[in-house]
Amino acid sequence: MRFALPALLAFAGAVSASAQSRTDIPTVPIESAKETVRTLASDEFGGRAPGTPGEQMTLDYLVRHFEKIGLKPGNKGSWFQDVPLVAVTSQNHSGLSITGGKVPLKFDHGSDYVAVSYRPVPATALKDSEIVFVGYGINAPEKGWNDYAGVDVRGKTVLILINDPDWQTEGLEGPFGGRAMTYYGRWTYKYEEAMRQGAAAAIIIHQSEPAAYGWGTVQVSWSGETDIADISGDGEKPPVSGWIQLEKARALLENAGQDLDELASAAARKGFKAVPLTGVKASLSFDNLLRRHSSKNVIGILPGRSRRDEYVLTSAHWDHLGKCEPAPDGDDICNGAVDNATGTAALLALAEMNSKAGPAERSMVFIAFTAEESYLLGADVYAANPVFPLAKTVGGVNMDSMLPMPPARNVAMFGRGKSDLDAYLDRALAKLGRINTPDPAPERGSYYRSDHFTLAKRGVPMMFLRSGEDLVDGGEARGKALVNDYIRNRYHNPKDEFDPDWNWDGFVQDIQLYYAVGRELAMTTDWPNWSVQDEFRATRDRSRKGE
Repeated sequence: MRFALPALLAFAGAVSASAQSRTDIPTVPIESAKETVRTLASDEFGGRAPGTPGEQMTLDYLVRHFEKIGLKPGNKGSWFQDVPLVAVTSQNHSGLSITGGKVPLKFDHGSDYVAVSYRPVPATALKDSEIVFVGYGINAPEKGWNDYAGVDVRGKTVLILINDPDWQTEGLEGPFGGRAMTYYGRWTYKYEEAMRQGAAAAIIIHQSEPAAYGWGTVQVSWSGETDIADISGDGEKPPVSGWIQLEKARALLENAGQDLDELASAAARKGFKAVPLTGVKASLSFDNLLRRHSSKNVIGILPGRSRRDEYVLTSAHWDHLGKCEPAPDGDDICNGAVDNATGTAALLALAEMNSKAGPAERSMVFIAFTAEESYLLGADVYAANPVFPLAKTVGGVNMDSMLPMPPARNVAMFGRGKSDLDAYLDRALAKLGRINTPDPAPERGSYYRSDHFTLAKRGVPMMFLRSGEDLVDGGEARGKALVNDYIRNRYHNPKDEFDPDWNWDGFVQDIQLYYAVGRELAMTTDWPNWSVQDEFRATRDRSRKGE
């Protein structure tokens, strides 16, 4: 991934008697789950990178267990959905040249800006492209907000601010959720919207606080080899996608007779009009080294009893990083035990529990996605080319990086308030004697950083949780210490390994919670939707109408 028990409360809420009676929670097959994590995170699997021998071993393991559990192949008799990929390495960067201002400017790749192409082409060039400052680069009809209104940016370079217009708000009130980052604040959205507007290049102005990471993260992440999907979809990026250092952007704008602070202040207000930098043009070029390979999503299904053509999804990603920078002891395998052998183990556990419980009314689909670590590519390929129609997909749950911990009183729901799934979670929490607590870092936009997001932005309500840190034994202090230890010392490095001393009681709690939500979704006749003002509501409404 990118990242307890009061007295039992009465199970209440708007749930039908039949659904309620069928949501008794079976025993969690915890020993099988432990063995799955131990196996997938072993050195033998080599870190489970797509396109490596570890991938085939992982696919074989998943299919073997899906069959044993009683799932049926989910893709027209096959367990697999192909995910064609192209590994792209940009090289021979010319630098970014700016002409037409007070003086010519030249910015160095890496230290001043980064640029890539998410297209499988051998070379990329931008020549004398007019520059337009488009504020936050947002087109949100449901909010009456369009930074591209009245301006034609086809073939031009757009300069964009990161995050949302109200990111500096202390609380969570505002047109874009205040301090909480929304879909519109994510860099992926900004590139995709620029593409929809016809821009030749989209360059985001980097600021550490609203981006939630420093320039070093940008420089590393947008360098080296990057996987892109070698298949058409609706998440395409412009020919050039990039970032520029804050002070370099300030100098670029000042050279064009504009003040960045004044522009940013104007862009934070509704009705902002994009500002063309008259006469100022950008040029750059670079080569792309291409390496084609392929990976696979694994899909199993438990057919429904009465409404087989309505689908509830449960997902997790099976991939990790493979070989990586060695630890001081020379270990260079990023085993990915927590991220995301745990989520994969949970996927198998939930499939087994639902199979033993018998058919639900709706069909239950279990998907192990590939290439989550490459910007959610496996899930994005599925969502753009769904095996099961999104208009007939009720909703679902996604599991990522489930750090085994002792029991917790609480759970943190990312994206709280976005959809009707809040009520499903609340009923499950009441049934299990737990509580929900707010996202501890809403400014990070964690809801938009795992596989479920690719389905959510196409209208499917999806739930994403993190186990709480308020432990029954030790409270928040102990919970936070365990989480921080993982992030500092094991996340995305060779020490994310299976630990025989882990306490799995909290993991069991969370599996029970996911089961209760997923099973209720599969038993009811309801169709959860997004909140009226949510950014995904209009897409869901169109999908359900067959538009």
